[in-house]
Amino acid sequence: MYWRAAANIACALADANLKRFDLKQADFAGANLAGANLTGANLNKSDLKRVNLAGARLGEAMLYKADLSRADVSRADLAGAMMGSSHLIFAALDGANLADADLADAEMHGVRLKGADLSRADLSQTTLRRADLEAADLEAASLARADLRGANLKGADLHNADLMHADLSAANLSGANLKGARLLLAKLADAKLEGAQLAGAIMPDGTTHE
Repeated sequence: MYWRAAANIACALADANLKRFDLKQADFAGANLAGANLTGANLNKSDLKRVNLAGARLGEAMLYKADLSRADVSRADLAGAMMGSSHLIFAALDGANLADADLADAEMHGVRLKGADLSRADLSQTTLRRADLEAADLEAASLARADLRGANLKGADLHNADLMHADLSAANLSGANLKGARLLLAKLADAKLEGAQLAGAIMPDGTTHE
């Protein structure tokens, strides 16, 4: 099914009930879907560039290879969403719920995730260069081989997170909770670790921090 949100009806999609709709490959570019119910919807490969999804419900939605570049997804519920290989370049997801979401291989350069819930999310091999993850909840998240160069993780909760082979060069980890995190073979060149909690963390050289 191919579906296009025409400009003259885009405003009517705010708060729309599109629960479990099949919207794969739909063109919603620039549309207003603020507060819409897209729970369980199929949005695989859809064009969602610059879309307003603030406060929308997208729990368990399918967004594989969807393009949400520069979209406003702040405070949205994306718990359990399947977003592998999606594009979220410069998207705003501040305060969003992404607990248990699948974001493996996603392109998230410059994304804003300040205060977002990413607990147990799969962010393996995801590009998060210069992303703002200040105070984000990443407890038990998988960030193996993720690109976090220059990312802001100040005060983030990375308790028991998997950061094996992750590139954290020049990342700001000051005040972050890294207790029990796995940092084996991670790159930490020029990373800021002032005030970070590292008790029980497995360091890049394989030693366990006391």
